[in-house]
Amino acid sequence: MTMTHEQASYLELLTRGAATEAYDRPALLARASGAGPEELAELEQAKQLALRVRAELEGRRRREAELSALFETANDLAGLRDLDDVLRAIVQRARSLLGTEVAYLSLNDPPRGDTYMRVTEGSVSARFQQLRLGMGEGLGGLVAQTARPYVTDDYFQDGRFQHTRTIDTAVGDEGLVAILGVPLTLGSQVIGVLFAADRRARVFERGQVALLGSFAAHAAIAIDTANLLAETRSALAELERANDIIREHSGVIERASEVHDRLTELVLRGGGVADVAAAVSEVLGGDVEFTEERVEPARISAGHATRDGDDWVAAVSAGGETFGALVLRERPDLDPVDLRTLERAALVTSLLLLARRTAGEAEQRVRGELLDDLLDAPDRDPRLLRERAARLRTDTDAPHVVLAARVDRESAGSAPDPADRESADRRRLRSAASHLAATRQGLASARDGGTVLLLPLGPGESAADLARQTARHLGGALRDPVTVGASAPVTAPLAHPERVAPAYAEARRCLDALRLLRRPGEGAAAEDLGFLGLLLADTRDIEGFVDRTIGQVVAYDRRRGTDLVRTMDAYFASGMSPARTKDDLHVHVNTVAQRVERIGRLLGTDWQSPARALEIQLALRLHALSSAVIR
Repeated sequence: MTMTHEQASYLELLTRGAATEAYDRPALLARASGAGPEELAELEQAKQLALRVRAELEGRRRREAELSALFETANDLAGLRDLDDVLRAIVQRARSLLGTEVAYLSLNDPPRGDTYMRVTEGSVSARFQQLRLGMGEGLGGLVAQTARPYVTDDYFQDGRFQHTRTIDTAVGDEGLVAILGVPLTLGSQVIGVLFAADRRARVFERGQVALLGSFAAHAAIAIDTANLLAETRSALAELERANDIIREHSGVIERASEVHDRLTELVLRGGGVADVAAAVSEVLGGDVEFTEERVEPARISAGHATRDGDDWVAAVSAGGETFGALVLRERPDLDPVDLRTLERAALVTSLLLLARRTAGEAEQRVRGELLDDLLDAPDRDPRLLRERAARLRTDTDAPHVVLAARVDRESAGSAPDPADRESADRRRLRSAASHLAATRQGLASARDGGTVLLLPLGPGESAADLARQTARHLGGALRDPVTVGASAPVTAPLAHPERVAPAYAEARRCLDALRLLRRPGEGAAAEDLGFLGLLLADTRDIEGFVDRTIGQVVAYDRRRGTDLVRTMDAYFASGMSPARTKDDLHVHVNTVAQRVERIGRLLGTDWQSPARALEIQLALRLHALSSAVIR
């Protein structure tokens, strides 16, 4: 059969890869030129044959492109350098070959119990790109649960999977309608999902599902390979570190032996704490110093050195009492042997300090005996008392404060042997107080189940300041709350020994008040306790109490010529009623409100609370009495 011109045109269409619609043109032209039914039937047969050839050619080209993409992906895996780059290439190729508008890959996050977007291609919504969703939610959750591919032609109308507001909002922002998801599996475990999606309804063919599954398999292999490489690198790094440790081990042993020999020599020849610090500094190649400053309990651990920023701190302690710490400066990296060296140096320092303390116990007994004489025999010759104090290097002319201290351990009653525990607490408190007294050139003695101290005041220091400092120091040394009550300052106590016993009684009353007020571990003087302190103090400092309580209001009236003190008096007398107060003062109620607001600014917003109001009313009465006496 001879091929007609119209039939030959189909070969031309195949050659240039024309669209499907172009294959109708030869038959239309033949019909227009008057071709008969037989000729038209032959043309239709040629057209169908050409379309089948065209479909076969397109299928082969598509398979060639798919195979090429898969080979390229396998080649990427073979030269894997960056996991993100490989996954991004897989998602890009999947989007291109399936002809979808969007493709993306999510991975499971077992520690957080959810899944997250790892790579997206074609996405325009920031919310969608940052989406995290719970396991089992959305189409991806269905794929992860069943480990099978799932496809939906219309996401929002599909009821096979669990819809959530978070997922639906993100999908809506992206405008997705048709979605295909295939699992990423390692063995029997689903580690994520690979998706292809369009913003219009479409049907994904079986070959497209299989193709996306192939890309998902490559992605899973890439992830597994990357994890294996990471584990291999980690193992190699561990081996390198182990080799470094082995190479350095002999040097470390030599350093440890040197430290042991030098510390032993120091102890035998009677060296001091500074000698220990210098020796350890040389061996460790850093700056080691001993500090007697109070070390926070959170920074130390008995028998072990702990890191504090770039420094290492080893507590110097014995018998539950902390003397201070050895601090190694600016050595953030310290190997175990060097760390143990620092800890042994701290132990040696503790032994040296205990030896020094033993030598100083006689001096402490003398200090205690002198304070006992001041309390129990104040009629002794002041000259002899001053001579004894001078031998102890105590400043006899400076103002001193008498402090009463006790350990307030809440759990002491539940201890296996409360009596033994209390006795041990007293010994520890006496030891720490004696050390503090010697350091501050004061006196200390055990008395009435606790400790009494006589300490000089520093420049600008008040009795309350000294009480709080002493409570913090003793509490830090014992690692238990120590409550401290203080007397008013005693001028030249050794020249006037008769003043010491009454001052101790006042300190005891402050201590008892703190314990009744359930303020364990605090330090206070009478001035800290409001009107209760006024009752406890021997000096009865009425003027000071009034000044501390309402002094700002009195001063304001004096400067501005206002009448706030009288307003307060009338306000309390009327039961804190502005309406009745304005009648007593013969002013407008708004004036009363303005004055009350001003008083609150001067005294604080809690000035009308029951406790403050009681103190303020007492201060007002005392102020009125003192004003009447002056007049």
